Amino acid sequence: MSDATTTEASTEADGTPSDESTEVEKTPEAPRAENEIVRVTEAARVQVLSLREDEDGEAVGLGLRIEITGSAGKDFTYDLSFAPLAEQAEDDVIHESGGELPVMIPADSVDSLRGSTLDLPTSPLQEGLVLRNPNRPNPLSGMHLDLTGDVAERVTQLLDEQINPNLASHGGYAKLEGIEGEKAFVTMGGGCQGCAVSAMTLRDGIQASILEAIPEITEVVDVTDHDAGETPYYQ
Repeated sequence: MSDATTTEASTEADGTPSDESTEVEKTPEAPRAENEIVRVTEAARVQVLSLREDEDGEAVGLGLRIEITGSAGKDFTYDLSFAPLAEQAEDDVIHESGGELPVMIPADSVDSLRGSTLDLPTSPLQEGLVLRNPNRPNPLSGMHLDLTGDVAERVTQLLDEQINPNLASHGGYAKLEGIEGEKAFVTMGGGCQGCAVSAMTLRDGIQASILEAIPEITEVVDVTDHDAGETPYYQ
């Protein structure tokens, strides 16, 4: 088993993206159990069990471990491997697929894998497995910074060192205008200013990153005047 690098698109057995279309015909699924993070189709389960039989040692003592290792563009990257059940971490989430294949998900991969399906490619000419994941990585997250100083200083560090380098690829930037209580007031400039999706970028990306890194902040307010390029709403 090896790294996988796509979500809706498929990957070959060696982890490289295939040419399978992202438009995958789907059949209705039965409701998932609460702890069923990744559903394994019958066809995929047969192949995985066959691969497990080729492993050295006691095959029945091995589970399929699916872990998110990072991101590449708009998709997550993955590691699929067989791991001894006796070595599972205390916070791993484990569920049985078909009553014979334990699926092991590390705690920090659970939310980003929830709702995924492990399947075979739709093309009979393709080999390997397909992991279809409805979730996408936050392009403004993924770095673990050692932030210091008061709340305003830490927000500014986060913007300068993590968020703005990502926004720069779109010709934009974000700037802290001030802190009031638990609110951070942020403006967006450059390619983000006046952009129809900048509010969504702020809400889904910048806000998520700030709230995750700085617990004193509970709300991020976009005070950009996207028409005039000024910030008249922030007092």
